Amino acid sequence: MNNFIINLIPGKTFLHQLSGTTKVRLFFVLIVYLIMSFDLRLILPVFILGIIGLISLRPKLKSVRYIIIFVVVMNLVNILLYYLANPHLGMLYFGHETIWFQFNDYYIVTYEEVWFLLSRFLKMIASFLISLDFILAITPSEFAAGLYSCKVPYKICTIVEMAFRYIPDIARDYQNIKVSMQARGVELDPKKTGLLKRIKQNILILIPLVITSFDRIGNISNAMDLRGFGKGKKRSYYAEHEETPNDKKVKIVYILLGLFVVGYIIGRIFFNVSEVWYPF
Repeated sequence: MNNFIINLIPGKTFLHQLSGTTKVRLFFVLIVYLIMSFDLRLILPVFILGIIGLISLRPKLKSVRYIIIFVVVMNLVNILLYYLANPHLGMLYFGHETIWFQFNDYYIVTYEEVWFLLSRFLKMIASFLISLDFILAITPSEFAAGLYSCKVPYKICTIVEMAFRYIPDIARDYQNIKVSMQARGVELDPKKTGLLKRIKQNILILIPLVITSFDRIGNISNAMDLRGFGKGKKRSYYAEHEETPNDKKVKIVYILLGLFVVGYIIGRIFFNVSEVWYPF
């Protein structure tokens, strides 16, 4: 569980010490901010802040390395498929094309196309970095408290909290079962076993794990019913603390950013502000 990215105990960094309410609201504002435009001038600052935030959280490299590699590779594939589906996006977004080089009459590479695909790629990676920072910085209880502060019903908040809370436990149980099977002679080493056999063995691990997880959920539900969960209209969260000076500073940031988002969207609707910025 030490190598899993979901934290159950808050860390000591600046982002870790923010309240759940601040983290959730900042995350939502940043995601809407990234969704609203392909303007590289707006995307790049958040992309850089996402990298700085990830470094500041000091995660274990092993826990995030493969996730980062997988997401970057999949987004590169997405960009390639996007180009193959329509190599004339420059004309669609900018109204003109400047050919860089061409493979044939249809598949050409233009500066406008490259600019748009670069903006799209950085937008997706920035969204991933912000999401990864959020997951690394928050605990399940803080997440529930933050959602509740956004007027989400606390029953839904508790469902989300429990789902995140037990993912590390399921991952730990999976690793324990896998090690036990290997100790009994089942070979799961990728260098020594074929892909299909490993998939089969992993399925044999996951099926009982899923069944026991449902049993665990039933026990938790019964315990919560016995304690009167859901009877009241409101509830509090022990993980949520009062606003600190840092929370107040970040609150000013996400309020200003939210106002900018509203203004930008209004400008897009009523004043025909371009979705993509192209300086050339």
